[in-house]
Amino acid sequence: MPADTTGAYGDSYTGGLRKVARVVLLDPDDRILLLNGHEPDDPSDEWWFTPGGGLEGDESREQAALRELMEETGITDVELGPVLWRRMCSFPFAGRRWDQDEWYFLARTTQTTTEATRLTELERRSVAGARWWTCEELALAHETVYPTRLAELLRLLLDEGPPAGPVTLDAEIV
Repeated sequence: MPADTTGAYGDSYTGGLRKVARVVLLDPDDRILLLNGHEPDDPSDEWWFTPGGGLEGDESREQAALRELMEETGITDVELGPVLWRRMCSFPFAGRRWDQDEWYFLARTTQTTTEATRLTELERRSVAGARWWTCEELALAHETVYPTRLAELLRLLLDEGPPAGPVTLDAEIV
């Protein structure tokens, strides 16, 4: 098995894959928080995505999820739940290809004000803000959202509750 290595941003990698923890953060009204991102040098190339990022050092996925959420949104009053989904993805961003093994944690909060105060230099150049979305707004959105089936997945989550175990989503290669 390949050894763990550390990437340029302090992230942990195994076998070339960046280990990532993402958060499906819901407020008391079942709205989901998404971040608006774009290519650092092309703000017109934009999309929406869940908060989260790469593991640092020997932290667990749970620790990374909470740390990333705090860094990207300022939200710390969180009840972290189970892993909902797992996904492998590969995409170009900021002049390189990112190959990621992502775990999506369910989380709940009553804290809905966001303030991104601990972004990395790359995040400062590529994250334009945050927005709470209802499931209906997400289903009607014409914007690009990752994972691409998020509206459908959120509706299933709200209707049926968390799955008994993590669901493996189709790999996404952009």
